[in-house]
Amino acid sequence: MNSTTMIQTEEELVAKMTEPSPAVTEAMARIKGDIMLLGVAGKMGPSLAELLLRAGAKQVVGVSRFSDAKQRHYLDSLGVKTIRCNLIDDQALQTLPDVGHIFLLAGHKFGSTGNEPLTWAMNTLLPAKIMRRFPLSRIVYVSSGNVYQFCEASSGGSRESGTLEPIGEYAQSRLGGERVIQYYSERNGTPVAILRLFYATELRYGVILDIAQRIKARKPIDLTMGYVNQIWQGDANAYLARSFPLCESPATILNLTGPEILSVREIALQLGELMGIEPLFQGQESQTALLGNAGELFKRLGFPAIKVSQILRWVAHWVAQENPTLNKPTKFESRTGKF
Repeated sequence: MNSTTMIQTEEELVAKMTEPSPAVTEAMARIKGDIMLLGVAGKMGPSLAELLLRAGAKQVVGVSRFSDAKQRHYLDSLGVKTIRCNLIDDQALQTLPDVGHIFLLAGHKFGSTGNEPLTWAMNTLLPAKIMRRFPLSRIVYVSSGNVYQFCEASSGGSRESGTLEPIGEYAQSRLGGERVIQYYSERNGTPVAILRLFYATELRYGVILDIAQRIKARKPIDLTMGYVNQIWQGDANAYLARSFPLCESPATILNLTGPEILSVREIALQLGELMGIEPLFQGQESQTALLGNAGELFKRLGFPAIKVSQILRWVAHWVAQENPTLNKPTKFESRTGKF
C-alpha cells in the first residue's frame, strides 16, 4: 500500500503503521538479544511490538496486566512473548527477565482525574521501580509533552530546554517520573532516552479523529486550544524503534512530535471540505497552547514519512465509512490538565 491509497480496514491500518522502513530494519539488525515492552497493551504498544518483529527483532517480550485477553492472544499470534505482570508489584517485577533493551510505555492518563493516587503511582513511582530493577539495561521512556508550559504558536513550540510548567496532576506526575529516571540514570549509569510525546495519531484515535467525528455529528468544535502538534503513530513508533542509540547517562531528553504547528480551525475546515460537511465552532483561539518543537529529533533521525495532509484524507474517509475507533477521546482541548 502506498501513502496515497485509502485505508479501508483495521488490518490495512495496522499493516501500514507497522511497515518497517530500511532505517528501522537496520536499527533492529544492530540489537542483540531481546527487547521488552513494559505496558505493551496500551495505545502504542501493540503496533510498536509488531513493527519491531516485522523489522527483524530477535525476540520481543510484551509485559502487561492484560485485562483484555483478546489483545494478549493477538500479540501471542504475532510471535510476541507475553508476560502477565502487575508492574507496580515489587515481587512480580522481580520475576521479569533481565533484558538489555526496554521500552517503558506504562502510564496513566485517561481517568487520572479522581484517581490521583494511581496516577502518581504509575507515572512517578513505577519509573523509579523500573530504574532500580534494570540498572544495566538501555531504557527508552515515553513521557508526555504535557510537562511544558503553554506557549504561543508563533514561538515554534517548546524545545527541550524550555520552561517546564506542568498543569494538573497528570502532567505533574509525568515530570515526577522524568526526574526519578534522571536521578537513577546518573546514580547507576543507566543509559536512558526520555521521549516527550505530543499527540500520536492514527485512524482509530487522535486529535484529527476527534475533530472529524464532531464534524460528522454536527457538533461544535472547541477552539480554546487552538493549535496542536500531530504525528502519525507509525512514524512515532519508527522513531522509538531507532532511539536506543540515543540512550545516555545522564538521560537524553527529546521531543517526539510532527514538524508543523497546526491550527485546529484549519484542520476542521480541511476535514469539512473532504467530508462535504461545514464544521461548527465554539469559542475563540487562546494566545497559547501546548506545543512542542522536535527539531533536535529530526536533526538526529530525519523527518517523519507521513504528512498531515495525508492523515486528513485517511481520517475523513475512515469516519465517512463509519469504521471502528478505540472510543477514547484525546481531550486535547483541556487547558486545566484534567483528563
